[in-house]
Amino acid sequence: MGKVNDGDAAFPRSGNWSNDQEGMTLRDWFAGMAMQGMITDPTTSDNPDKCAQWSYAQADAMIAERSKQ
Repeated sequence: MGKVNDGDAAFPRSGNWSNDQEGMTLRDWFAGMAMQGMITDPTTSDNPDKCAQWSYAQADAMIAERSKQ
């Protein structure tokens, strides 16, 4: 299995900073946003493993769609 496209840094900092910081990946950011919606539904929030898998599947779909632009 190849490397997952993580979408690069979500909130990069560079420039005159003493140490550049990449921060979290865009994939992690998208997954976190998807998970916020999913955990509000009591019928889906009772299985954390499934919730995480679904959230990253949504993030991967977002990144794939974004790369088509």
